[in-house]
Amino acid sequence: MLSGAPGPATVLMTTDTIGGIWTYALDLAGGLRRRGVRTVLASMGPPPTGTQRAAALSIPDLVLEQSTFLLEWMDHAEWDVRRAGEWLLELELVHLPEVVHVNGFAHAALPFAAPTVCVAHSCVGTWWRAVKGEAPPARFAGYLGAVAAGLDAADGVVAPTRAFLDQLETVYGPRPRARVIPNGRSAAGFGSSRKRDMVFSAGRGWDEAKNVIALDAIAADLDWPVVVAGDWRPPRGEAEPPRHLLCLDLVEPEQLRQWLADAPIFALPARYEPFGLAPLEAALSGCALVLGDLPTLREVWGEAALYVPPDDRAALRATLQALIRDPARRRRMARAAEKRARRFGAVRMAEGYLSLYRGLRRCRALTHAALPPAASAA
Repeated sequence: MLSGAPGPATVLMTTDTIGGIWTYALDLAGGLRRRGVRTVLASMGPPPTGTQRAAALSIPDLVLEQSTFLLEWMDHAEWDVRRAGEWLLELELVHLPEVVHVNGFAHAALPFAAPTVCVAHSCVGTWWRAVKGEAPPARFAGYLGAVAAGLDAADGVVAPTRAFLDQLETVYGPRPRARVIPNGRSAAGFGSSRKRDMVFSAGRGWDEAKNVIALDAIAADLDWPVVVAGDWRPPRGEAEPPRHLLCLDLVEPEQLRQWLADAPIFALPARYEPFGLAPLEAALSGCALVLGDLPTLREVWGEAALYVPPDDRAALRATLQALIRDPARRRRMARAAEKRARRFGAVRMAEGYLSLYRGLRRCRALTHAALPPAASAA
């Protein structure tokens, strides 16, 4: 329970069903529930699948509120973002949370009664600079302004790595109220099985940040096949299918866990990755990691992974081939990655957020206590 909260405390948390934010939100909600905190999960974007909905409702006392509003980074989302904001303010009136936790940016600027936490998982501004090597074009000015407004208005800002917080501050300016709380993942359900000869990867194939195309370019030169789980169909338009990868498309979570358990090597030569839940899941499954050489990934994994420059396909090929041909080194790297992964558990993540929530509530209480009676009543 949150310090000083009467009865069961409640957090209103936004989420979406695309990518890792859904997984992050459920792991955090589960960890908070073990501390007596109830989560109201407000989902936007595509509706949860049956599997996602069942996973959410397996968390005791969790309330799932669903909508299909476009997400703030999508094209022509302005009307939906406004309507979603009205919906979130209505949810606050219904559920009376002690804290509002926004896993995005724009809605952190809403006039919530409760203290607001804005968690930066990724954004178009930092993505564009990392992937395209330049500032975003003018058509994103409205979006970038909404991000900045949310960061400015939030009572607390969180990034999953110091390196990503630095990227945010490069684009949006200093964030004096920001802190780093690493993402976490419950180890339950992950483990190693009898490994098979393959290199495995997972992620949205259409997302240039994941750089899965680099694996396709070198896969034919490796001794082992390269298997990738993820959607190659972008939200808009068409994408050229890979020629040399075994593509599983989207798989259910249990199937993904089995593929990770069977894989001796996990490769993600990313151009942009603020934290990376997929490598964390791979490490918990006994995989050696080959990752893009990014400050964020080095911060998370240290010496427990091998790194390649995202644009150096010769280095990617050589690193994977050397690891394929050296079983002893693979096992050493897998053990190091699993040990490192244990630092990033869901319980530790929940404790970090709980500490932040308590601090924000104390600050809000002190602020109200310092106001004159008329101002406090207003």
